[in-house]
Amino acid sequence: MSSKTKGSNAERELIHLFWQTGTWAACRVAGSGSSQYPSADIIASNSKRTIIIEAKTTKDQSKYFDNEEIAQIKKFVSKFGAEAWIAVKFKGCCWYFLPLESLEKAKNSFVVSSETAKTKGLTFEELVKEKKMS
Repeated sequence: MSSKTKGSNAERELIHLFWQTGTWAACRVAGSGSSQYPSADIIASNSKRTIIIEAKTTKDQSKYFDNEEIAQIKKFVSKFGAEAWIAVKFKGCCWYFLPLESLEKAKNSFVVSSETAKTKGLTFEELVKEKKMS
């Protein structure tokens, strides 16, 4: 299976998770990563929040994002008016969602380790949970 097919399958998995909540809708963005314009892998909303997601899976213990990839996500989010999240699934683990600010700066890229994902990331259930107003 090609890496593109694996990535598409991972994105579809997330789409199903959003729709299964009964309150969220989500779709994959055609051509994300290959368009001349900034875009995201997934856009999801529940009418109160809109989030964009860059989704990645890896068998390694760390996932790297090049500087340009993160810059494009930031540009897209600023124009779209949504929250930006990185979704990463390490082999044998669940999905973890991290705001861009949680990524660690490496020499020429950004990185998230499986340990950082577990300690700073949200699970899917935590991400979509309705925030209570006090």
